[in-house]
Amino acid sequence: MLVLVIVLLVLWLVMSVIGFAFKGLMWLAIIGIVLFLGTAVVGLIRRKTLRR
Repeated sequence: MLVLVIVLLVLWLVMSVIGFAFKGLMWLAIIGIVLFLGTAVVGLIRRKTLRR
C-alpha cells in the first residue's frame, strides 16, 4: 500500500511540473497539486490507522 501511495505522489508531482512548464497546461498543474495533496492526506491517515 505504501508503494502505491509513493508512486501516486510521484506521478502527481510530475504532472504538476509539466503543467507549470507549459503555460497552456496550467489546469494540469492545478489538478496535479490537488491530487498530490489528497493522496498525501489519505496516505497519512491510513498509515496512522495501521499503527493502532
